[in-house]
Amino acid sequence: MKVKNISNPEEFLKVIDSCEGRVELITDDGDRLNLKSKLCQLVSLSTIFSSVAKIPEMEIVAHELEDSKKIMDYLMRG
Repeated sequence: MKVKNISNPEEFLKVIDSCEGRVELITDDGDRLNLKSKLCQLVSLSTIFSSVAKIPEMEIVAHELEDSKKIMDYLMRG
């Protein structure tokens, strides 16, 4: 799923942390970063935030249906 305009990355990462299954960030190069890993969170978000104030767009893959629903619920409520 494409995720756009995340203005509160800390809250977004709390939602990711609450997911039961694997959640991955797909980079522009096609690499898959495990967003449940604190190291990957730090590396990926520090790279994204080096030039912008909010995350404009990224592709996320949640391997569990309930996790996808949880992420979508967060995105819908803002």
